Amino acid sequence: MTWLLVTLVVLLACDLAVRVYYVRIVLRVFETKPPFSVHPFPPDPRAESLEFQSSDGITLRGSLYRQSEGTAKGLILFCPETDGSHWSAMSYCHALMEDGFDVMSFDFRGQGESDPLPGYVPNHWPTMYEVEDVRAAVDYISHREDLQGLPLGVMGVSRGSTLALIAAAECPTVRAVCCEGAYSTDSLMLYFILHWSRIYLPDWLSSLIPLWHYKITTKMVRWTSRILRQRPYVVLEQWLPKLRNRPVLLVSGERDNYVHPDVARELVRCIHSSAAQVWTVPSAKHNKARVVAAAEYDRRLTAFFSQLDAPVTAS
Repeated sequence: MTWLLVTLVVLLACDLAVRVYYVRIVLRVFETKPPFSVHPFPPDPRAESLEFQSSDGITLRGSLYRQSEGTAKGLILFCPETDGSHWSAMSYCHALMEDGFDVMSFDFRGQGESDPLPGYVPNHWPTMYEVEDVRAAVDYISHREDLQGLPLGVMGVSRGSTLALIAAAECPTVRAVCCEGAYSTDSLMLYFILHWSRIYLPDWLSSLIPLWHYKITTKMVRWTSRILRQRPYVVLEQWLPKLRNRPVLLVSGERDNYVHPDVARELVRCIHSSAAQVWTVPSAKHNKARVVAAAEYDRRLTAFFSQLDAPVTAS
């Protein structure tokens, strides 16, 4: 019996040593922001400038595109990507504006025209700070008389997708959510860890490691970074089941090197709903679906948000 206990202790010690070794490797990659090439957009004279405050006192700024005549079909809240700005909204939502929707966008803290949070440098992993920002945007809409009565939809791009999905999950007045390049921190890390394991481990050994073992490693990396950097990372999977009764459209580029389409499919699996779907765009890279398929992109987007008139079923 003693030798069994000793063997178990040795195996656990070896496993811990291996985990610590690989967590240190993955952590360096995890905390390095990829070299995004975000196209800058100039101010649009058609837009109304706006600003509002988050619950922790950060001033956020953005823009509002209104229909010049008549009542809008609805309002789309647009959440931009990492290093993007609220001025990018029309590069994705132009067809929605043309189809009769109002569009509101804003910059997250430390990005674009919004104020920074002292000591906090945002990157591509969403945190509860950005969640507070999108909550503030929804609250601003709910208290503005000319917007509060409009059917509300949310759209997000890349990191903004996570915040758009959370906004829809938390707010029952959001009737539909569309995202491009969507991911969760854990699902994206897991995808790349499985990919990188073939580089650091022989195929035969990598195939012997169970999936749960890799999942624990992703959580250890996130927890370690959270403690070291004081960054309250978001675990999107906690919110996704709340979207099971909401229309969800995830747009994914077939040639996306940052967020593989498998990641979007995993998010849909977590929602557990036939109302959630993935559109994989052939030849498209990260956040470039409209660049390669503008007509189909616009058609699908306007058709999807035409559902805003439908009532929301309680989750």
